[in-house]
Amino acid sequence: MIFAAGFGTRMGALTAERPKPMVEVSGKPLIDHAIALSAPLGLRKTVANLHYLPHILEAHLAGTGVTTLTEGPEILETGGGLRAALPVLGKGPVFTLNSDAVWSGPNPLQALADAWDPAKMDALLMCVPPANALGHKGQGDFVISDSGQAKRGAGVVYSGAQIIKTEALHNIPDAAFSLNVVWDKFLARGSLYGLAYTGQWCDVGSPEGITQAETMLRNAV
Repeated sequence: MIFAAGFGTRMGALTAERPKPMVEVSGKPLIDHAIALSAPLGLRKTVANLHYLPHILEAHLAGTGVTTLTEGPEILETGGGLRAALPVLGKGPVFTLNSDAVWSGPNPLQALADAWDPAKMDALLMCVPPANALGHKGQGDFVISDSGQAKRGAGVVYSGAQIIKTEALHNIPDAAFSLNVVWDKFLARGSLYGLAYTGQWCDVGSPEGITQAETMLRNAV
């Protein structure tokens, strides 16, 4: 599940006539950077949720194998958007990935797959040490224990990539809701886990983020 429904208001004029996932970093739209991470895993289904100027993304993604779902009239947020995609994605755990970030280093989705233990995990979040989280302002989101369990706190930064079981989504009464609501349920039963990313990650939420991401990619070893 690639989240691609945001307005991208912090991008200013860059998103006046195109959705944020179509903003280019190093000559390639952000959405293509996200697809490049999922492609090597051979996933059965990939879905992108759309909202702002959806026809542009629909045309761009035609023929890529990515199923597009347009939300309206309101954005469903991450939890509602993922739940709306389940008829396409099917049962079982799913990867989710934000479309407004760029990575330098190991494929984060593959790293999540390698560390996933469904016997004890309801969600496994890819998190980034603050020193490697470019373009991110503020404190971290989670603290990861030696056992890998995650708790909320000023530690590592949640990257927008995870593996998550989806059954709990059906118990949320609201149509639009954040995945934070589901994570809170997992936190209460000790089944929310985190994994520290070993490479660099850049939040491309503003024009400055584009420059940072392109510099990061140029300097990648």
